[in-house]
Amino acid sequence: MLLAALFLVAGVGKAIAPAGTIAYITAAGLPMPLLSYAAALLIELGGGTLLLLGYRTRLAAIVLGVFSIVSALVFHRAIGDPVQMTNFLKNLAIAGGMFMVALHGAGRYSMDYRSARGMKAVPAVG
Repeated sequence: MLLAALFLVAGVGKAIAPAGTIAYITAAGLPMPLLSYAAALLIELGGGTLLLLGYRTRLAAIVLGVFSIVSALVFHRAIGDPVQMTNFLKNLAIAGGMFMVALHGAGRYSMDYRSARGMKAVPAVG
């Protein structure tokens, strides 16, 4: 859930301030900034939600891990700057966490686990 929170918070931030995010993407030199923005928004909010729910977890984790590496290489490549080096390494660490999730799956409380075993959803309390 904590890994998902990173992407959900970042995605909500992008959704709230699209102009700033698009300007940052443009400054980084990416082609088609509006399309890049939309893709980042979809990956962060969609992937974060899938990860949080534990649905299609392995695929979501792989996509988020690759996204984290690409983000590190595109936006934090000035590794001579200590702040950028920290952000670069943070993104690589997040990618490592995502690849561990992809390797091991979401766990017993996930939708993936329940659907693989034909289990019904956990009943609501109350």
